Amino acid sequence: MKEWQKFSLYLGVFLTAYLVPFANPRVATAIQEAFLMLGDYAREHVLFCLVPAFFIAGAIGIFVSQDAVLKYFGPKANKWLSYSVASVSGAILAVCSCTVLPLFGGIYKRGAGIGPAVAFLYSGPAINVLAIIMTARILGWQLGLARAVGAIVFAVVIGLIMAFLYGHEQKEAGAGFYLGEDDDTGRSGGQTLFYFATLVLILVFAAWARPSSTTGLWHAIYQVHWPITFVLLAVLGVILYRWFTKDELRNWVDASWGFAKQILPLLLAGVLVAGFLMGRPGTDGGIIPSEWIASLVGGNSLSANLLASVVGAFMYFATLTEIPIIQGLMGAGMGKGPVLALLLAGPALSLPNMLVIRSIMGTRKTITYVVLVIVMSTLAGLVYGSFM
Repeated sequence: MKEWQKFSLYLGVFLTAYLVPFANPRVATAIQEAFLMLGDYAREHVLFCLVPAFFIAGAIGIFVSQDAVLKYFGPKANKWLSYSVASVSGAILAVCSCTVLPLFGGIYKRGAGIGPAVAFLYSGPAINVLAIIMTARILGWQLGLARAVGAIVFAVVIGLIMAFLYGHEQKEAGAGFYLGEDDDTGRSGGQTLFYFATLVLILVFAAWARPSSTTGLWHAIYQVHWPITFVLLAVLGVILYRWFTKDELRNWVDASWGFAKQILPLLLAGVLVAGFLMGRPGTDGGIIPSEWIASLVGGNSLSANLLASVVGAFMYFATLTEIPIIQGLMGAGMGKGPVLALLLAGPALSLPNMLVIRSIMGTRKTITYVVLVIVMSTLAGLVYGSFM
């Protein structure tokens, strides 16, 4: 760290300590909310969501042939195939805006074109099947349908725009990460596919959220998701013992740790800031009162839809938590257009998400991606609100 950077850090800490009114009840509550949100995030997402995602990302970097990534997601890949797969990936993964990051980093650093990679980045948290169903059941089938269609269209359109703007700047695959060797390992394609399917299923079932209803298929799966997860872990143990060498396993762990070192500090810092600004989901403990937001997103004006998109983009939503929050905001008078804008921008983005994306693909591309999500969510809200 350079001397001016050290000085800036010291000055920032001093000014914060000197100027922030810590005795103010609102400020004290917001600080408490920041650490409570960090605790909730650590308990609910790090162990059962992020850790499996880091291992999947490491596996992509080590065991997936770069030629295979380039074939299906590279800049010269068939666009119909690459964007189709990327835009519906969330239906399988059902991850939040933070859990998708190591997976995105894995395929992007492995050589995927920026268009399909960004389509995957958006669709991963946006097209969660359970979230779509819950939206339709709780907020109305019209919003559920609009959310599903909008999310798929957004993933493709944003990916295509990013490819048009930055495709010529595609970085060399693997910059900054150990990507392993592409030599023949002796495993068949079917064995590799089964290995990755097991990793993905572990992520899906370990992170299976408790549904609001105590009946139905989703609740039935929730009742047995831990036994299923333990069986899958046992299967993974057999796979690793029989099909992988010690050196391969060591490289896999090293690559997974590399993603964790890059992503976790930024995520945790972002969660603290988001908790301080807006509080935990469903609370009014942030420095920004929730009634201010509710009072500004009524009706279907441009400003209401834009504000809903911006707030959704910066606020952190754990999987499915956006639905009860929006239900409360609708009860306070939030318009249907801003509701859709929030649904399309919120789950796919968050302040922690932005910080990590910037570390992966740079400031300019990250700003472009965030602006595209906000602008398209605003327009979609305006159009939907005018009809509904």
